[in-house]
Amino acid sequence: MRAAEKCFPDGTPMEKWFGETEAPELSAMGPACSLAEAGIRPDGRIHTAEIQALIDRTHENGGGVLVIPAGTWMSGALFFRPGVHLYIAEGAVLLGSDDPADYPVTETRIEGESCLYLPALINADRCDGFTLSGPGTIDGNGLRSWKAFWQRRSWNPECTNKDEQRPRLVFISSSRNVTISGLRLQNAAFWTSHVYRCRYVKYLNCSFYSPYEPVKAPSTDAIDIDACEDVLVKGCEIHVNDDGVALKGGKGPWADRQPENGSNERILIEDCHYAYSHGCLTLGSEAIHCRNVILRRIRVDDGFNLLWLKFRPDTPQLFEYITVEDVSGKADNFLNVHRWTQFFNPGERTDVPPSAARHITMRRCEVTCDTYCQAPEDLTGYELSDFRLENLRVDYKERGNTGWIR
Repeated sequence: MRAAEKCFPDGTPMEKWFGETEAPELSAMGPACSLAEAGIRPDGRIHTAEIQALIDRTHENGGGVLVIPAGTWMSGALFFRPGVHLYIAEGAVLLGSDDPADYPVTETRIEGESCLYLPALINADRCDGFTLSGPGTIDGNGLRSWKAFWQRRSWNPECTNKDEQRPRLVFISSSRNVTISGLRLQNAAFWTSHVYRCRYVKYLNCSFYSPYEPVKAPSTDAIDIDACEDVLVKGCEIHVNDDGVALKGGKGPWADRQPENGSNERILIEDCHYAYSHGCLTLGSEAIHCRNVILRRIRVDDGFNLLWLKFRPDTPQLFEYITVEDVSGKADNFLNVHRWTQFFNPGERTDVPPSAARHITMRRCEVTCDTYCQAPEDLTGYELSDFRLENLRVDYKERGNTGWIR
C-alpha cells in the first residue's frame, strides 16, 4: 500500500490487518468432517437436522471444519457454534430450502431492527474466528420467494420487505475475526450476506449474484454491514438486484439512543468489479452513523448509483469522512443525495431528527452517467458540508442539483 493509502479519511492509520489478504487454508481450520463421511447424501432431500447435528458434534469435540463435498446438498437454517468453520469444496452447492417453514422464527436483526423474524441459511452468533470459505457455492434457491413477493406487491403496494417472509443467505453477528473467502453466494431470497455488531471482518475474492430479469430478486443486497468496525471487502465480484455494499446501523426517531444500534467505522472496499447493482456504496436506509469509509479502485459496468446517501426524515443520521476514488465505468447517478421515505415512521417524535453529511470526497474517477448529482431542490434540515469533488472525468447528460456543493 502506498503511504497515502494507509490512512482513513480522517487521518486514522489503517491497521496492518487490512493488508493481510491471504485466503485461509483448509488445513488451518482444524479437523475436517465431510458430510459424505458422516453418511449424509446429496439425494435431493433436505438434511437440516443431520447437518446441524454434525455442527453440534464438531463443537462438542473441540471444533473443526465442516466440509461440503462436490454435489448439491439441501438444508434449511443452520446455526454454527464457536470453533466450527464451513468449507464448500469445488463442485459443491449448499442449496437452501425454499420453504419458509425450514427457517424457524427466532430473535434476529433485520432492516435496522432487532425483532422476531426468519434466520438465514447460514447463521453464526458469537463465533469469534469463524471462517466461511472454499471455491464452491451457497445458493439461496430464491425464485419461489421472489415470485411470491412481487405477487404480494401487486395487490398491496405498501407491503414491506418482511411481509413476504424470506430468509437471508448468511447472517453473522457479535463475532470478531471473521473471514468469508472465495465463495459464490447466489440467489438469496432476501439479503445475501449480513454482518451485525462484528469487528475485523474480511470478504476476500467472493462473488455475489442475483438476477434482475426475467424475475427481479428483490432486496438481495450483496453485503450489508450493520453496526460493525474494521471491515475489508476486497477483490469481490458483485452482480445483484439491489445494493452492492450497504451500511446499516439502525432506524427510527430515537435510533441513536438504542443500545442495539451503532455506527459503522473503518470500512474499506477495494479492487472490486460491479457488474450490476443499485448502489455501489450505499449509506442507509437504516444507518445512524458511518465514519471512515473508503471505496476505491473499482470498475462498474452498470449501476444506478455510485455513492448513494439515503437520508431518512424519521431517523437521526451522520455520514462523515467518506472517500470514493479511482473508479471507472458507468452509473445512472454519480452522486445521489436521497430523501428516503420508504416505510416512514416518526412515532411520537414531532421534530425532524437532525441529519448531516460532511467530509465527503470523490476524486480521480472516470465515469459515464445520466446525472452528475441527483439531489432534492429543497435541502432544508440537512447539513451538507465539506464535499470535495476533485480530478474527475464525469461524462453526464444532466448536471442535476449541484448548487449546494462548495
